[in-house]
Amino acid sequence: MNIDTFRDAVNACRFCFMCRHLSAVGNVTFTEADTPRVRASMIYGATLAPEKLFDPDLIRTVYRADLSGSCRRNCVNSFDEVGLLLACRADLVEAGAAPEAVKAIAANLKKVPEWRVSGTGSVLYVADNYSVESGAAAAFAKLAGRVKTARGGSCGKGLWVLGFRKEAKALAKKFVKVLESAKVRTVVVSHPGIYDFLVNTLPEMGLKFGGKVMHSTEFLSGVKTSRKLGQLYYLESDFLRNYNNDYPFPKALLRANGARLKMFGTNDEESYSCGEGALVLDKIEPELVEKLAKYVEARADHPEKDVIVTASPYTKVQLAKYTSLKVRTVEELLAEAL
Repeated sequence: MNIDTFRDAVNACRFCFMCRHLSAVGNVTFTEADTPRVRASMIYGATLAPEKLFDPDLIRTVYRADLSGSCRRNCVNSFDEVGLLLACRADLVEAGAAPEAVKAIAANLKKVPEWRVSGTGSVLYVADNYSVESGAAAAFAKLAGRVKTARGGSCGKGLWVLGFRKEAKALAKKFVKVLESAKVRTVVVSHPGIYDFLVNTLPEMGLKFGGKVMHSTEFLSGVKTSRKLGQLYYLESDFLRNYNNDYPFPKALLRANGARLKMFGTNDEESYSCGEGALVLDKIEPELVEKLAKYVEARADHPEKDVIVTASPYTKVQLAKYTSLKVRTVEELLAEAL
């Protein structure tokens, strides 16, 4: 089984309580099953008796995990709980144990329209659905000038996260062909999940893209606004912080334009992304994402006036949907201050 690769995490995490406070889902469900220790304990049972992969409690627990990477990032021994959960999802799919709701989400991801490239220039911007819905794509267009744009489609990351690895790789190959056919030197994305996909997941699949990949905040690092941004709260992206070594460009870009960043919440280790790391958690359990959003809202110092900014279009969409917080993507905030 795929989980056999992560035996060290299984054996260590099932006895450890140290990071339970960093499980975003556990913090809103108040159940031990939604902590790394119990998830690892359940998976340990499947290593002893593979038929336990069909246990409904295990299946639900594994698929409702937020996959933020906060526990892995702050683990003193860096045990890869995220890798373990993704491997378990792949085992569930291969065993035919994936729930019907998850299969339906996967089927929809495979049916999305083909990517279409338009415009001119030596840079290609990937305008995924979250980037469009959040306003990040429109703001990027205002800031970046002439670039090519890829719209529609799926890159395969969602299928990969759900455990459909064979289907994910097939979709990834199509996405890479689209990028290569655009004949550009640089690909820019606002969605940190797609950034992580191009930088980390493609090599894991045995695929590669030869061009340079940037998050939008790196590409826009030379932008100067006409007014200083002032005091604001920055919500970290799971993918940029926990999966990609504290990717520095979002905060650097904000500070270069006069932002005075205040820490959001009670500590700088928790995830306040509403399940960004799980990529499609809003489709698996939308009511859980609403709870995560409300958890974030409850930690705002002055929700009626705080300026909150995020590098994650996904997070902006969820917070806009479920809270009254004044949230902007980095691109939107910069475009408004030009």
